[in-house]
Amino acid sequence: MLIVEDDATIRTALVRALGARHHSTMTAPDAMSGLQSLVEHRPDVVLLDLGLPDLDGAALLAMIRAVSDVPVIVVSARDEGAGIVELLDAGADDYLVKPFAADQLEARIRAVLRRAGAPGPAGPLTVGGLVVDPRARTVRLDGADIELSPKEFDLLHYLAERPGEVVKKRELLAEVWNQPYGGADKTVDVHLHWLRRKLGETGDAPRYLHSVRGVGVKLAPPP
Repeated sequence: MLIVEDDATIRTALVRALGARHHSTMTAPDAMSGLQSLVEHRPDVVLLDLGLPDLDGAALLAMIRAVSDVPVIVVSARDEGAGIVELLDAGADDYLVKPFAADQLEARIRAVLRRAGAPGPAGPLTVGGLVVDPRARTVRLDGADIELSPKEFDLLHYLAERPGEVVKKRELLAEVWNQPYGGADKTVDVHLHWLRRKLGETGDAPRYLHSVRGVGVKLAPPP
């Protein structure tokens, strides 16, 4: 992922936040070095600030679109409606107004990668004795098949892609239930309850699904 941003403090914060979410990043402080990095390294996403010292970000977007169809998310303090529409029409894939939460940026990145047709997992995901196969949409626990509803599978699959990571409920609502602007946490709680029953565990005695009070839930192998 390429971050084109002239503010060193913001660059550092973005690198730290995205690194914590397992993204590999490179940075550029101005337009021309950003364009050079794009051509040389072919990143999967570009985060583009508009107020660059050598060239306006809108001009850089036009140059990027002349050589690449890489997803571009504009991240800027400018929030004029007409300007946002112009940039989206000019080829930006999304627009995020500063300041923003790291989780919101992460959700936008996932969305543009999905639209770009980013490849999914190469094969089954294994967490302890749990095997989740996204292609066959099957789940096995200690060698035995587990029957899940489509939404239960989607929830388990999303967590299995992030073993050991605490995932917030609002992220699950956005990614699994397609409710990016919030929804009822009860929806997640009910499906987690059903999943635990099918995995042979409870909230009080978890083996794989561990709730972190006030934060979210993580999928981790038994100790």
